[in-house]
Amino acid sequence: MSNHATLWKWLRRGVNVLFLVLVPVLLVLLLRNMDWQEVGHALRAYPWPLLAAGAGIALVSYGVFASYDLLSRRYTGHQLPVRQVLPLAFVCYAFNLNLSSWVGGIALRYRLYGKLGLDVPTITKILSLGLITNWLGYLLVGGVLFASELPDLPDSVKMGETGLRLIGVAMLLVGCTYLLACAFAKRRTWQIRQHSITLPGIRLAAAQALLSAVNWSLMASIIYLLLPDKVGYPSVLAILLISSIAGVITHIPAGLGVLETVFISLLQGQYSRGTLLAALLGYRALYFLLPLLIACVLYLYMERQARAAAQAAPQPARR
Repeated sequence: MSNHATLWKWLRRGVNVLFLVLVPVLLVLLLRNMDWQEVGHALRAYPWPLLAAGAGIALVSYGVFASYDLLSRRYTGHQLPVRQVLPLAFVCYAFNLNLSSWVGGIALRYRLYGKLGLDVPTITKILSLGLITNWLGYLLVGGVLFASELPDLPDSVKMGETGLRLIGVAMLLVGCTYLLACAFAKRRTWQIRQHSITLPGIRLAAAQALLSAVNWSLMASIIYLLLPDKVGYPSVLAILLISSIAGVITHIPAGLGVLETVFISLLQGQYSRGTLLAALLGYRALYFLLPLLIACVLYLYMERQARAAAQAAPQPARR
C-alpha cells in the first residue's frame, strides 16, 4: 500500500472517530435542560389521523425504495417475478436504514437473492444500481436546494452558506454528468476487478433520478407533517439531506443522534427543543420502527417459504 493510500486511510478513520465523539457531545449539549414534559405533551398532542397519514407516507416511500430493485431487474435482465422482488427489497431497505448497510443493504440482499437463485455478479449489479439510484436523487435534489441557499442557516454558521452553495453546484454537476453519460457516452462498459460495469440507458437513468428524488421528498414530508407550520418544506428537506450525509459519514446505524443533532442545531431558533425532539421521535417511529416491524414479519415469512421450497425440491438419487 502506498504512503498516499495509507495516509488517506488513517485520515478517514480519524474523521470517523471525530464524528463518533463529536455527535454524542453535541447532542448532550443540545438536550441539556430539555423540558421532557413538553416533549411528552407534544407527542400526545398528535392526532391519530395525522399519525396515520405519516405512516401512509412512510409505507409509500418504502414502496418507492423497493422499486429501485425493479429498475435493477430491468438493468440486469433477471427473471424473478415482481411479487418476489418487492417484498425482498422492502425487507432489505428497512434493515439497511435501521441496522446499517452492511446488514440490510449487503449481507441480507446477497442471502435472500441467493436463495432465489441469482448468482453473485447479478446481485452485485442489483446492489450497485440501487446505491447509484439513491444517491443520484440525493445529488440532484440536494444540489438544487443547496445552490438555492437552502436551508437558511442560523447566525452561528452563516459563514458556511457560500461553501454549502458551492457544494450544491458541485452536486448538480456530478448528477447531470451521470445523466449525460448515460445518454451520450460511446463507451458504456468498463472492467473493474473482474466485474463489468455498464452504463444504463437514459430512460433507466431518468427513472433512477425521478424515483430517488420522490423518495427523498417523501421522507422529508413526514417530518414537515409533524412540525408546526413555521419552517417551509424545502428547508426541512434540505436539513434532512444534510443530516443524512452526516449519518453516512459517522457510520451510526439509523443516524441515531445525528438526525436530532442537525435538526435541533439548525432549527432551534424556529422551534423549541421539545417540539423538535417530539417531531423527530415521531418520525423515527413512523419511518424506522414501523417498517422494521413489518420487515421482520416479511423476513420470517420469506425464510419459511425458502425452507418449504427446499424441502419440496426433489432430492438427488442415491447410488
